[in-house]
Amino acid sequence: MKISSNHVNITKASGHKVPFNKGKLKQSLLHSGANSELADEIVSEVMEMLVEGMSTRKIYKTAFRLLRNTSRPLAARYNLKRAIMEFGPSGFPFEQFVGELLNQKGYRTQVGVIVKGHCVNHEVDVIAEKDNHHFMIECKFHNRQGYICDVKIPLYIQSRFLDVETSWKQIDGHSEKFHQGWVVTNTRFSEDAVQYGRCMNMNLVGWDYPKNNGLKDWIDGSGLHPVTCLTTLTQKEKQELLDNKIVLCKTLHHNYSLLQSIGVKPPRLQKVMDECAALCKTFSEKPIYKKIIKDEQ
Repeated sequence: MKISSNHVNITKASGHKVPFNKGKLKQSLLHSGANSELADEIVSEVMEMLVEGMSTRKIYKTAFRLLRNTSRPLAARYNLKRAIMEFGPSGFPFEQFVGELLNQKGYRTQVGVIVKGHCVNHEVDVIAEKDNHHFMIECKFHNRQGYICDVKIPLYIQSRFLDVETSWKQIDGHSEKFHQGWVVTNTRFSEDAVQYGRCMNMNLVGWDYPKNNGLKDWIDGSGLHPVTCLTTLTQKEKQELLDNKIVLCKTLHHNYSLLQSIGVKPPRLQKVMDECAALCKTFSEKPIYKKIIKDEQ
């Protein structure tokens, strides 16, 4: 006998079981750009295969496959959170990505720099400046679901920031500037971490924190998507791009030769470029790749 979806418990990456929420699934599909009709169709198909204890990963993979069969760019957006987790174990592509997001917001950034503190030198992931503001940013990247940044992270970063701030304030013109330590992560913060961050006037940015201004909102607002989103590339090809410090679809959108350099050939080259163009549609520049690729075929 079929179990009602209203009474099916599913298993999250953390191992916790929660009731299946079809509204939440539909909202994530709508967020990727799917219209209401398509989202309802996918939710209905997912509900047909639900069983007690099914993992959220399997539910995601099913929804992703159904969405990809209709539109690869929509599937790429739906895949955003997992795509960022594919940046790799080093975390450096994530630091680059955060730097690019901040550049898009009008900040001047430096990625991976050694900063002289009052007591010791510090390797800082991102330094960002805008107007009279100066920020030290630590990027905490995790490549698995269910990880939570606990209070030890902002505690550690704040102590480093205070050492750096003491040194910064001794620089001419910096005594009147606003300085602040940030932590940016692709996962979530514990309640204690959030409470400590607020108390110490730190800026914590998680996947969906603060509300309406989390990392996913930064990406949505900028139109900057990571190359790992692309459904038309293999894992090996994505890794080659990351190894060459190419993290944005926007970069490929304006330079198809980068894809040729890793062995992507027509007609798949055109498919990759079309997917990049769709993901970068918030940018007004007109792509020139269609005529060029046609001429080379």
